Amino acid sequence: MHYRSWTSTLALTAVLGLATAGARAWDDTKYPDFGGQWKRPPGIANQYDISKPQRLGQQVPQTPEYRLRFEANLQDQNEGGQGDDPTHSCIPDGMPRVMNVIFPMEIIVTPTTTYMLIEYLTQQRRIFTDGRAFPKDDEFEPSYQGYSIGKWIDEDGDGKYDVLEVETRLLKNPRSYDPSGIPFHEDGKTVVKERIYLDKANPNILHDEITTVDNALTRPWTVHKRFVRETGPVVWVETSCPEGNPHVRIGGDFYMRSADDLLMPARKGQKPPDMRYFSQGN
Repeated sequence: MHYRSWTSTLALTAVLGLATAGARAWDDTKYPDFGGQWKRPPGIANQYDISKPQRLGQQVPQTPEYRLRFEANLQDQNEGGQGDDPTHSCIPDGMPRVMNVIFPMEIIVTPTTTYMLIEYLTQQRRIFTDGRAFPKDDEFEPSYQGYSIGKWIDEDGDGKYDVLEVETRLLKNPRSYDPSGIPFHEDGKTVVKERIYLDKANPNILHDEITTVDNALTRPWTVHKRFVRETGPVVWVETSCPEGNPHVRIGGDFYMRSADDLLMPARKGQKPPDMRYFSQGN
């Protein structure tokens, strides 16, 4: 009994020692302060490239095929449709659109994973920084946020990390860059690369340089996003997309639910849905 107790004590001591060693190994002073609540800069709408106007003003470097598709999508939206924007049916934004940060974002840095929590649709990103490789295609089911692997960089050699470089693959369709419906290629081979860092002159500004490689583009498309840290009282708001969503999909077409909770057309001249399962008699 004494031997068994002594052995258990040694085992517990070893575990506590390992935990203490792990705690010592995690030196959060080496990492930039990404804490707090991050928001879009004032006056920025829900557009992908915040330096350019919305819709055609984004000047997307698209192939001719996807340029025509984008223009047809815009025409459909002008007529009351949704075009190639899938989020009206509560599909998550996905990468890289989630980084439009429609609602505030929180970033949590841990030794092996950096989490990005976006209040809109309660979306969550996991960026693995433990040195792992990307899984094979048959080892991971594609998702809207994809699979992200990151690496911390000490650019000025002062012993502290300055930049988080991230690559995201294994992304699921349908997705678009923003509400204008800028489409991704249907082959699902999108690769998104990021450089995330604090502004050197103002630590309450966060930069995210995003480069997207996609076969619907003629070249990699790079945009520079900025986020502002809330310095006043922080308020987190829960959003639930299905709650109050007026969009209804029936038979592959989209309709609207009116204020009096009745079905109505989404565009001028739209025909009613197929009513074959309802009695047409008076």
